[in-house]
Amino acid sequence: MSLNEFLTTIYFENSVKAYLFFGVILLLGVLFKRLISKYLGGILFRLLGKSANEIGRPVFDERLKKPLNSLILLGALYLAAQQLQFPASWELAAVEDFGLRMFLAKAFALCYAYLIFWLLLRFVDFVGELMVLRAAKTDNKMDDQIVPFAVEIAKVLVVILGGLTILSSVFDVNVAALATGLGIGGIAIAMASKESLENLLGSFTIFLDKPFTYGDIVTVNGYTGVVEKVGFRSTRIRTFDKSIVTVPNKNMVNAELDNLGMRPIRRVKFNIGLVYGTKVAQIKKIVEELEAMINAHPDTTEDGARVRFEAFGNSSLDLLVLYYVNSPDWELLINTRQDINYRIIEIVQQHGSDFAFPTTSVHIEK
Repeated sequence: MSLNEFLTTIYFENSVKAYLFFGVILLLGVLFKRLISKYLGGILFRLLGKSANEIGRPVFDERLKKPLNSLILLGALYLAAQQLQFPASWELAAVEDFGLRMFLAKAFALCYAYLIFWLLLRFVDFVGELMVLRAAKTDNKMDDQIVPFAVEIAKVLVVILGGLTILSSVFDVNVAALATGLGIGGIAIAMASKESLENLLGSFTIFLDKPFTYGDIVTVNGYTGVVEKVGFRSTRIRTFDKSIVTVPNKNMVNAELDNLGMRPIRRVKFNIGLVYGTKVAQIKKIVEELEAMINAHPDTTEDGARVRFEAFGNSSLDLLVLYYVNSPDWELLINTRQDINYRIIEIVQQHGSDFAFPTTSVHIEK
């Protein structure tokens, strides 16, 4: 049998030549998908301009590698499938009618649409990372808060557009009629999603009213921490225990919120108890030196410290200590408190007194 005769041999109403074309195209797609993906990725990377170099091409390729590879492989499979035809003896229905041909055509279209919009989502993620990096370089905290929110909006729009495209192109749904139907049932949907709508409106209120911004230290509903993200539904707060507290946006708007980050200074107030054996002269000296020491500290404000003999406690002579640290920074606050506390111990002990603790004296009469 000659080569030409072999190539024209028919199996299931397709020639050997058609089967070979099918295999070659599919094999080329598998072998060269990474190369083609890298080339197409380079085109998309250049569209972002020089600013994309701040993150780098390897990161970009890693984000888009899977959807691009899958898209190229699916394209190769589609081109390969065009080389073959279904046997007429199977009497399959036309692609316009319900049957195997329609099922395969719809499946290919659905996979194409899914991969394209998956690619768009990954592209939006990369652009979002680039915008976050730029926002971090500015002194304005508002852009740090807006960028993640804008990226979420863009991703939601891509998902909605993808869903409408699939409904219209793959399933032949009349999108205009569907939108009309949703308009009629809009009240019912709004009632069913009342909580979600309240949280969404809460997020817009946060951006417009600006009760806090990204990076602020806030106290809300008994939780204190740093604002890490404001999303559609909720705000994420990183507590000082390093846990994440997710608070619905409507609660962030309606609840009493203390923005510690808006304070220009931080107040420190506490009591120390001296033993009852401390003399009046010793107390006066301790009060004077403590106040002078705190006022001379480089990290306290010029408002002046207040150290006063406040009360006769059950087991101690109580002194009130009140001063202000001239920065809202948490690290500076705790470091300043520590330094001042060390000096308080030194001053009290230098004047022959000590710190009291709960005691009970029992007098026994004969």
